[in-house]
This record gives sequence, structure tokens and C-alpha cells, in this order.
Amino acid sequence: MYINSKSDIYGIIGHPIGHSLSPLIHNYAFENLDFNSVYVSFDVKEEDLKDAIMGIKALGIKGLNVTVPHKESVIKYLDCISDEAKIIGAVNTIKNNGGSLEGYNTDVTGFMESLKEHGVDVTGKNAVILGAGGVAKAVAVGLALLRAKSIYVCNRSLDKAKELSIHIENNFNIKSREIAYNDLNVLDDIDILINATSLGMTPNTNISPVQEDVVAKAKFVYDIIYNPEKTLFLSYAEKYCIKYINGFDMLINQANNSFKIWTGVNFDKKIILNFLKKKDFVK
Repeated sequence: MYINSKSDIYGIIGHPIGHSLSPLIHNYAFENLDFNSVYVSFDVKEEDLKDAIMGIKALGIKGLNVTVPHKESVIKYLDCISDEAKIIGAVNTIKNNGGSLEGYNTDVTGFMESLKEHGVDVTGKNAVILGAGGVAKAVAVGLALLRAKSIYVCNRSLDKAKELSIHIENNFNIKSREIAYNDLNVLDDIDILINATSLGMTPNTNISPVQEDVVAKAKFVYDIIYNPEKTLFLSYAEKYCIKYINGFDMLINQANNSFKIWTGVNFDKKIILNFLKKKDFVK
């Protein structure tokens, strides 16, 4: 990759950000398509978010991905957001359109596409989402669009879980309820259990968002985390021979959708996957 004064700059903001594979994905995609562009990571603390977003315009950055913990709080600093971002209440992609900052959310389509790729049908199923932040909102909307029967939202803050549950019920006419972590054991039927928190992500790999006995009750387990490849949460699923997937496919899909928003074209997912396999990030 050759970088010069005419190179377009893209990137990702979050805190922490060292675990992200996004720079590898997008830089290889730019190189493969012969784009004069570069993608970098920006570790941005919550108190610096406003200044960072204002810097997009000042520095002429063409686009950014947004990851935890900024997906919701970033909205107030943008000029406009897309319809899907409004429904979800979170933004993971920003496009600098001639000085106007546009917010999008590609997490929901990335999540839905990953389920389809793995042959997972959620129609009529009972789902439990762990977490109530920006990723959880995208997951909840994706499950609702795929016609899940019910969605329980489990979060340390029950008020935030209730807020998301009400949002899903009001917009999709699907049963949704908040539930405390201590009450998960009372659920008899968990068809789908999804971790939409950062618990278990590198470097804190010895943590699971729930105990082993909760995972054992599920029929399908999904961890949005992709680094490490197999979290402690997914190890519990493997122990009980429960089908599971990690967040890698969602990452690739949402990245591809972001890439198209910025450039107008998609990258070749197979080429990106083969590249990451050579880098030992995919087994």
C-alpha cells in the first residue's frame, strides 16, 4: 500500500480499540481494489468524543466506523442519520459527505446476513439478548425483522433493558420484556442466546456474561465478540454440544456494507476471508 498526500483517510473510533480487525479488513480491501485510501484506528475516550467528531470535518476524514462505547452517544454530533439508524438508535458508520456527517447502521444487516449464512432460522423462536447497548439494539431489530416470537433483554440496568424492550414492542409488535441476570434461570425455553456485551473480549478472556448453567439451557448461542475466536461463553456452548457462532461473520458483513456506503462498491468477502486466514485470525 502506497500512501501519499492525496490518500483518502478512513478509520474507526472506540475505546478500547486495540482488538479491532477493521484496519486489516479495510486496508486490504483498499489495496485489492487499488484505491488510494488508508484506514486507521483512533482510541477515543467518551469525554473526547465531541472533539473527535468535529475533527472529521477539520481533517477531511472521508468516513469512520464507530464501536463501543460510542454508537449511541455519537448521534447527537451528526448532521443526519439514516432511517435504520433511527429505528435502532445507534450508529456504526459515518460518511463525510462534503462536510455533512451522515450516520448509518450496518450492524443489523451484518447480523441478519450472518444468521442466514449459517442456516439459522429465528422465525417463531424465543430469544434472549445479553446487553442493551448499541449492538444489542441492532441485534434486537434484526431478530424482530426476522420474526422472532419473543425477545428478552437482559442488562445490568433494568431501566435500559426495559427501554429497549418497549422500543421493540412498539415498532414491531413482538413480545419483548426486560429481565435481570439473576432471573435468567427461571426461563424454561431459550431458543437463541446472544451475547451483545463486551464481556469476554480480549484481553479479559476469562469472563463470561452468564454462568454455564444458563448457556446449557440454550439451543443456539451467538457471541458478537470475534476476538478471541472462542470466548468462555462459547466454550460453555461447545461443552454441551450446542450450535454456536462468533461475531466474525457479522464483522465482515457490516464492514462490507460500510465500505459500500463510503465508496459505492463492495469488496470481495472471499478474498478478505482468505487474507485473514493467512494472518491466523480465522481458523
